Amino acid sequence: MDDGNMTMTSSGIEETLVFPRPSKMKSLKRSISKTLKTLKRSDSNTSITSLFSLDNFPIRKRKRKTDEDTMSCQSLDLTTKKSKRKRRTLSKISSVANILSPIKPIKNAAQSLQRSFSFKMPSPAPKQSHTPYRKPQPAKSVRRPSKLFSDSVDGSLANLLRESGQIKRQEAIHELYQGEVELVEDLSMVKKIYYDPMKLLNLITEEESKKIFGIIEELVPLHKDLVQKINQSRNELGAVENIGKIINDWSPCLKSYTQYCANQSFAKSLLDEKKENPKVRDFLQRCQESPFSRKLDLWSFLDVPRSKLVKYPLLLKNIIKKTSEHNNDIIDIQSAITRIEAIINNVDQETGRVKCDFTLSRLDFLDESTESCLDYCTTLLCEGILRNSRGTKLNTFLFDKCLVLTRPATRNNRFCYQVYRQPIPVCHLIVEDLKDGEVKMGSFRASIIQNKDGKNMFKVSSDNPGQGASHTLQASSEHDKRQWLQCLRSAIPKKTKAICNWQ
Repeated sequence: MDDGNMTMTSSGIEETLVFPRPSKMKSLKRSISKTLKTLKRSDSNTSITSLFSLDNFPIRKRKRKTDEDTMSCQSLDLTTKKSKRKRRTLSKISSVANILSPIKPIKNAAQSLQRSFSFKMPSPAPKQSHTPYRKPQPAKSVRRPSKLFSDSVDGSLANLLRESGQIKRQEAIHELYQGEVELVEDLSMVKKIYYDPMKLLNLITEEESKKIFGIIEELVPLHKDLVQKINQSRNELGAVENIGKIINDWSPCLKSYTQYCANQSFAKSLLDEKKENPKVRDFLQRCQESPFSRKLDLWSFLDVPRSKLVKYPLLLKNIIKKTSEHNNDIIDIQSAITRIEAIINNVDQETGRVKCDFTLSRLDFLDESTESCLDYCTTLLCEGILRNSRGTKLNTFLFDKCLVLTRPATRNNRFCYQVYRQPIPVCHLIVEDLKDGEVKMGSFRASIIQNKDGKNMFKVSSDNPGQGASHTLQASSEHDKRQWLQCLRSAIPKKTKAICNWQ
């Protein structure tokens, strides 16, 4: 349709319907309204064809040359060649209804008429379908660059220190210093990325945050203070001369690690329980896949201070090796090592005591009489998973007074360890090393059919028949077996005829 004209092509003959111009639309509307009134008076089943009879519209025949891109309204054929047939006039077009879709009876005439003469409005934009959430690809972890002392100072200064023979000592001191800087970064990141957001998102309560993160907020200024003192003691060459005195004066601050490390048993258990919550698990997974985490989980960062504490004596001893014998700083370094080792020993004792109480609180006894031998336990010496001769996994705990074999269980929606058989007091404990292949694994029938030879096996029993049964246990590896044998034998009292305190 072009300027109110409708063109139809049929056999090369072109006829044009000429619609009234806008100035004559009012008269057209009046005629249409009269027609509608007439139709309402007549039979309601009258066809809509009479309404659109071309007798009501002026038709003007016009001969035009057909263009190559003329499109037929009836056949929708594209003509690419000019028709050579003789032009002839179309006798009559009976109704516009031939080019319109079929219309319902006259009761919908007004609606059909309005649809026929309405202007074409742009169709509404299709509704956008929301793309479902997809887990993002894990980002590449950002590794910390290994930075040496010679890389942190000017080349000429490094050459001067190298000529004076101090470069190796400064490299050892810088290793300790760089470790402090990285520790401050990790602890600050834990507070910013984990501690504050998890409380803000109500993933953990205030009380739970204290149990999981402990006194981590107090450790950040503690190590920042050491970094500041080392930087302030540098000379014009950037070297540190009195590192022993700095560490010796600062080491009493490490006593706060006793409370932090002792709390880790409860922190690890509570964190594992919170991971059962899908929201907490999703939050921790997103953080672990982010570049700042270096593919480490939250517990890896929470355990960094403890691993850093036990490294101080090793780092200081390395500095002594790189220090001249005539340097007075060696005396201060040795004093600092003695202080820190005493603190580490105290931390280990307190951590073992708390861990022992925590483990005992999770034991579930089928026979209450077995609790008597555990009342005197104060330290957890070793723990791990072993298998018995049938292949059943047993969570094994070696306390300072008895050996307990358990199986994991759930009581009242609470995870616990169900005691398997009767505990063996260490004063009656007998440990026997077994050679590979000496014991068959599995049930009696399976051991004959499958012929599985047991490896990394050892046997524990009691010299008192009334104090525990014997167990044949299998470790996961040869190294694991040697560790268990060493811990078990060291736990047995030296006196041959030891008397148990509870007897």
